[in-house]
Amino acid sequence: MGPPSSNKYLGVSRNVFVLGFVSFFNDVASEMVYPLVPIFLTSVLGAPASVVGLIEGVAEATAGLLKVVSGWLSDRFGRRKPFVLAGYAFSAFSKLLLGLAGTWLTVLAARFFDRLGKGARTSPRDAMIAESSAASNRGRSFGFHRALDTLGAVVGPLLALWALDNLDDNYRLIFFLAFVPALVGVILLLFVVKDQHPKPLSTATFVFKWAALSKPFKQFLLISLIFALGNSSDAFLILRSQDLGLTVTTVVLVYVLFNLSYAVFSIPAGVVSDRIGPRPVLVIGFLLFSFVYLSFGLAEQTIFLFFLFPIYGIFMALTEGVGKAYISSMVPSGQFGTVFGIYQTAVGVCIFAASFLAGLLWTYVDASAPFIFGAGTALIATVLLMTVAKQ
Repeated sequence: MGPPSSNKYLGVSRNVFVLGFVSFFNDVASEMVYPLVPIFLTSVLGAPASVVGLIEGVAEATAGLLKVVSGWLSDRFGRRKPFVLAGYAFSAFSKLLLGLAGTWLTVLAARFFDRLGKGARTSPRDAMIAESSAASNRGRSFGFHRALDTLGAVVGPLLALWALDNLDDNYRLIFFLAFVPALVGVILLLFVVKDQHPKPLSTATFVFKWAALSKPFKQFLLISLIFALGNSSDAFLILRSQDLGLTVTTVVLVYVLFNLSYAVFSIPAGVVSDRIGPRPVLVIGFLLFSFVYLSFGLAEQTIFLFFLFPIYGIFMALTEGVGKAYISSMVPSGQFGTVFGIYQTAVGVCIFAASFLAGLLWTYVDASAPFIFGAGTALIATVLLMTVAKQ
């Protein structure tokens, strides 16, 4: 079965429409608990900061390593939905486990299950979005999905702030409440989303052959890795904001502005990429990133942050979904899961390295150094994207 012949739900297929809301509800749940987990660990369970780092490291490594495997398996068996469903179910279960946590080891298990879910679902879900869309409409489809996903990241932190104020800082109750939207997403996925049944891969063993990948994909992957080397964790944007004088509450609010901007511009960015091609849109996005990072490095007054965070959201809108649409044009549909997994895992490893390097630059050079470095790598990637990566 190929992609739907018509798009009746805000310009996207039913699968993409529902997957957008599945991600919305999951992200509401995740963003309700994610900002609170470090505070819960240190303030309620009495864990040291080193344990917080250990837990997050294990969690992110789990997600990164699984994206290739889950993507390839979904290609191998010609089924996406079981992996996507299992992934969202694991993440929903993690909210209950957090609510029951009495020691940091239980929190570690909860974060492990949450990231296990992310690793299991991400590549097969992106493949499902691509297969559920006509080739000429994939920018809009990925943009729609990112918009709904990111809107959840706007609602989630606001709900967390409300819950903290109205539930007497009852972290466990908030974790249990977060299970509700996560469960809604799982139910939607279970009963409404349908597999498109791609042709399974013929090989029965996992074999990665670099030579078998298309030249445009290899070029774009290498350019993306150069870009990712300067794209450190968003935690450094938050640290820089506090360094410049923003309060914790104000930092949360500008973070919401970032996600709101990301959500608003994701669909328009996807539509434009369908009309003029993804490369020009990605070039503009890379340039915006370079501008934002350079500005974070040079800024001396907090007022600029209220403009830089929304612009950073526009960068995300111009690159996240559009990049996936670009990749889907470079490979056959039966390899979508594997290629998305390779891309996301490789970029994730580079971002981990970028964050480690950013920490060194911040500590031993200056707080502005990570951002100036990131602006430079983004400019290099932009030039390469303009001159090298051509289909």
